Amino acid sequence: MVLYFSGTGNSAYAAKRIGAAIKDEAVDLFERIRSQDFSEMHSGKPWIIVVPTYAWRIPRIVEKWLKKTQLTGNSEIYFIMTCGEDIGNAGKYLRELCAGKALAYKGCLAITMPENYIAMFSTPTQEKAGQIIRQAEGAIDRAAGLIANGEAFPPQAITLKDRMNSGIVNGLFYPVCVHAKKFYATDACISCGKCAKVCPLNNVHLENGKPVWGKDCTHCMACICRCPREAIEYGKHSRGLPRYTCPKHL
Repeated sequence: MVLYFSGTGNSAYAAKRIGAAIKDEAVDLFERIRSQDFSEMHSGKPWIIVVPTYAWRIPRIVEKWLKKTQLTGNSEIYFIMTCGEDIGNAGKYLRELCAGKALAYKGCLAITMPENYIAMFSTPTQEKAGQIIRQAEGAIDRAAGLIANGEAFPPQAITLKDRMNSGIVNGLFYPVCVHAKKFYATDACISCGKCAKVCPLNNVHLENGKPVWGKDCTHCMACICRCPREAIEYGKHSRGLPRYTCPKHL
């Protein structure tokens, strides 16, 4: 079974493409995470977890869900992480997670997709995003082939920088950077409420027709990138930048 979490569509696209290739179900974890549903899941086929990369590791909200949810049936598990550049030493922490759950770790694979982290980086133009996605499709299909054949993903060489990024930097990233203080809505807001609907942590609600953010944010960028009027900004950084959602999913 393919399980995925996706803020702007990259991981959803990769998961659905893999699911179609290996003829397996692709399940969106959004509602389970949003409602804190940790009920048991069962699959007779290997588990494939497809998620974005947050500071060189899987998102903490997904890690929390995996730790609390019992995955029964097949014990083999693969991880696919969509990323803007690389996934650092994410595999180390995934191996530890799998060991704690008695799951057979089959490796972690990085798939480079268009950057969506508009809070800190520049997002690509539609044309550039299309080029990146087309290049990624080959890597996604190769991953599906390895899974279909029961082969583990090949290990990657890990540098000191990778260890620091997934360790020290990831540890600092959440308390220092992951907050909603800089989100705000401009006068272009039409009070549609989509920002609240797409938040996986119920962290956005409308007051007097305008979105208000709480303190429980994971920086998935769903609210800012999926606003139909581009009415949400993140401080000054996002001004003038194109919003990104995967054109093949959303």
